[in-house]
Amino acid sequence: MRHHRPAAERGHANHGWLDTFHSFSFADYYDPNYMGFSALRVINEDRIDAGAGFPTHPHREMEILTYVLSGAVAHRDSMGNVTEVPAGEFQIMSAGTGITHSEFNPRSSEPLHLYQIWILPSQRAVTPRYDQRRFDAEAGRQLILSPQGEEGSMTVYQDMRLWRWTLGSEAGEQFYPIAQNRRVWLQVVRGQVAVQGLLLQAGDGLAVWDETQLSVLGVDPDSECLLFDLP
Repeated sequence: MRHHRPAAERGHANHGWLDTFHSFSFADYYDPNYMGFSALRVINEDRIDAGAGFPTHPHREMEILTYVLSGAVAHRDSMGNVTEVPAGEFQIMSAGTGITHSEFNPRSSEPLHLYQIWILPSQRAVTPRYDQRRFDAEAGRQLILSPQGEEGSMTVYQDMRLWRWTLGSEAGEQFYPIAQNRRVWLQVVRGQVAVQGLLLQAGDGLAVWDETQLSVLGVDPDSECLLFDLP
């Protein structure tokens, strides 16, 4: 079975410095039909003005992933990390027993475009940790997150895997096998992709369950999506 979450139907808030879309209920946006999907709790697409950002704030018991599409994030946290996350890089934090952090756009003229994703952990009260990684751009699927850091991926405290899937229009139809009792969330981040006749735009999400395979076709030369393989 499948459920399409169109980009235009997501929750939306424009705070002036922050223009944000919520795939699931978040902050002042609440929809009981969209409280998450499996271990996914938050998928926010944020655009942040130059020089603006989030002041220091706390988190607990959450895996927090940031994927920067353009611009850069300046990050500071209570673990002592002070860094920038440029476009194309991923950042993962395990909030565990508790952290504070701030994130803002350090550029004076360039807007920041990112996805922030919260994943419910399978273990509680873990020691907070931080990782940041650039994965070489390549056609096809790249493993970004996994429980054991397989294939050079970053680790996550959950029985899930995240793939970045680049689907150029010249690549043809691609397939992803879905194991029994697993669920998939596909989030389009660039371009357009077609899933067995359903055209998905950038910002669209697709939930898939009780199926054994996903067939995906890139429509644009730069089509890209995130595929979450979930319990």
